[in-house]
Amino acid sequence: MSKSLIYIEHAHGNVQKASQVALAAANKAGGDVVALVLGQGVDAVAGKAAKLGVSKVVAIDDARLEHYLADVYSKAVAQVAKAEGVETVFAAATAIGKDLFPRVAHLLEAGMASDITDVGADGSLERPTYAGNVIATITIETPMKVVTVRGTAFEAAEPGGADAPIEKAELAADAQSKTRFVEFAETKSDRPQLTEASIVVSGGRGLKSGENFTEVLEPLVDAMDAAMGASRAAVDAGFVPNDLQVGQTGKVVAPQLYVAVGISGAIQHLAGMKDSKVIVAINKDADAPIFSVSDYGLVADLFKAVPEMTDEVKKLKAG
Repeated sequence: MSKSLIYIEHAHGNVQKASQVALAAANKAGGDVVALVLGQGVDAVAGKAAKLGVSKVVAIDDARLEHYLADVYSKAVAQVAKAEGVETVFAAATAIGKDLFPRVAHLLEAGMASDITDVGADGSLERPTYAGNVIATITIETPMKVVTVRGTAFEAAEPGGADAPIEKAELAADAQSKTRFVEFAETKSDRPQLTEASIVVSGGRGLKSGENFTEVLEPLVDAMDAAMGASRAAVDAGFVPNDLQVGQTGKVVAPQLYVAVGISGAIQHLAGMKDSKVIVAINKDADAPIFSVSDYGLVADLFKAVPEMTDEVKKLKAG
């Protein structure tokens, strides 16, 4: 029977949703799935990973893993992959996944497929290319394989069933880093995390300024208990920081509801949100490409429509 390893990303003691999506891909590939948890003080995370339907959890708790450093983490993943004799290593195609797993593939001398969206019964993999206009079907022919999974491609694996056993492993003594952790400047917000939110409200160049993001868009975001996103055009114009960018070169999201405000719908942006369950677009240009993917479209002046929408949302919440 085949065997896979799934790398579990975690933050603040919780398993990241993107890793639960990657686990769903590993489950679809079939066979036993071993979860890997790395860090310092990871007992709680390992316990949560054990509830996700994996065959077992391997946890390495080591001071060298307190902060993410790619060279040490890659050695730890490769060490466990070899020890477990897995055929495929799965991970989420997050910022860490994109940084870490090419290194893991090198250490394992493995072929790699990044940002995959499906797993075939024959072991083939699908991944989007040309901003999602073409789906490539690929096969990795090396004995060991490394795969990163797009965070919107599968329904996240949910807790259920009996807890899997947790096995503690020791990090190899020679797993040392040539880099030094300096600082993790985390962006703190009371709003949901953009990639994990069930509702996302994004603004584009049509908002005209950063002040309008604050004064016009943010009240709607907060009224809907949503995460705030932005198009690349809005980020490039300096309206908002780039960690809010949704699109091919930003974050890929697929919430239950995506509201696009003043976004024309360039192909780069559509690639990052078109898998959202329900898409609402507000734009004064009736021919804007965003309407081609939206479920509901409103051709209107956003500076009039958005405050009205905000008021109606507040009224509904007030009961």
